[in-house]
Amino acid sequence: MATIKMKLRASSIAGKAGTVYYQVTHRRIVRQISTDIHIPPEDWDGKRQCPKQLKADTVLQNRIQGDMDLLRTIIKSLDATGMPYTTDDIVRGFHEPCRTVTILAFMQEQIDQLRLCNRLGTSKNYETAMHRFARFLGGDIPIISVTEQLIEQFNACLLQCGVVRNTISFYMRILRSVYNKAVRNGLVEQTAPFKNVYTGIDRTRKRAVGENVIARFAGLDIPHPSPLALTRDLFLFSFYTRGMAFVDMAYLRCDNISDGMIHYVRRKTGQEIMIRVEPEIERIVERYADGERPYVFPILKGENPEKIYAEYRIAASYYNRLLKRLCTLAGVPQRLSFYTARHSWATAARNHQIPVSVISAGMGHTSERTTQIYLTMLENSLIDNANRGILESLRCVISL
Repeated sequence: MATIKMKLRASSIAGKAGTVYYQVTHRRIVRQISTDIHIPPEDWDGKRQCPKQLKADTVLQNRIQGDMDLLRTIIKSLDATGMPYTTDDIVRGFHEPCRTVTILAFMQEQIDQLRLCNRLGTSKNYETAMHRFARFLGGDIPIISVTEQLIEQFNACLLQCGVVRNTISFYMRILRSVYNKAVRNGLVEQTAPFKNVYTGIDRTRKRAVGENVIARFAGLDIPHPSPLALTRDLFLFSFYTRGMAFVDMAYLRCDNISDGMIHYVRRKTGQEIMIRVEPEIERIVERYADGERPYVFPILKGENPEKIYAEYRIAASYYNRLLKRLCTLAGVPQRLSFYTARHSWATAARNHQIPVSVISAGMGHTSERTTQIYLTMLENSLIDNANRGILESLRCVISL
């Protein structure tokens, strides 16, 4: 059985940092693996042959732990073959390019690929998670070093920093996705390092408002054209179209509407959505579609993907701020966002006794297996009939 020891090669200059190396022994043959890790003599525990527990040096600890995990994995793999091997085989395995692929570098590759596919929102999410993980690591480590223990330490670090569970889950789900991609690419064996951390979604505070609030917005007398009028119309359009997300409204093109139907692909899930154009929807479309602009609403101007994504981000923040002013005008005390329209449609549908399967299909949900089964059996007209019923009820409220 091969053994590994960590050692410090002292500098020839007194008081200067020494160099860490790994000593691999198998069948009495010894080999050394040099590193570029330098530790001052006072920070080295000579008795235990390891660095002292440095409070702030997470980078050093993760780097050494990663190297040791890699060597143990190589030895385990060689032992599993049942064939004789040498210390040189272990050293060669340590230096193999596929063994030294790092998690942050691999993650950056996925981000670059997402950008090439024009999935800019997802790439931004991956980038956010990568930066948070990099801050914890303090430096890059081999993918093979992404262990259950490391992920639990990252989870504990986030909790200590006061990060809420849903945000922690957001980071963990992205990291798990990247790790699983590395497994599929043969870069690491599946060890399920995320099994003991939370990757679900907690219920947040209620975001929906009643149909009376939607009717109040619809009845507001706001001069057109104006940014506030557009804010009101975007909010109503989202509700009328079964909770269309702000990003999908911003990117909605005039050619997405034909033959009395809206056809678009959800940018979040890639699912195709079809919505029948009801009179309320048609009035808003006619108010803004001018025939010269490719987009229905005057939110995006360019065609360059990165430029218009930046425009969308700015617009999302701007119109959500205007929504606060709209609430003041309508006498609505709640703090609303464009997600409120989406949640409100779902709540209204439920209040009208519409089956959950129909609501899920209508909103383009793809996260639940049960929903997927129902999606294969539902006709789009059933969803549109549900939407028509909600809008007819709303018309009665407005006319009162």
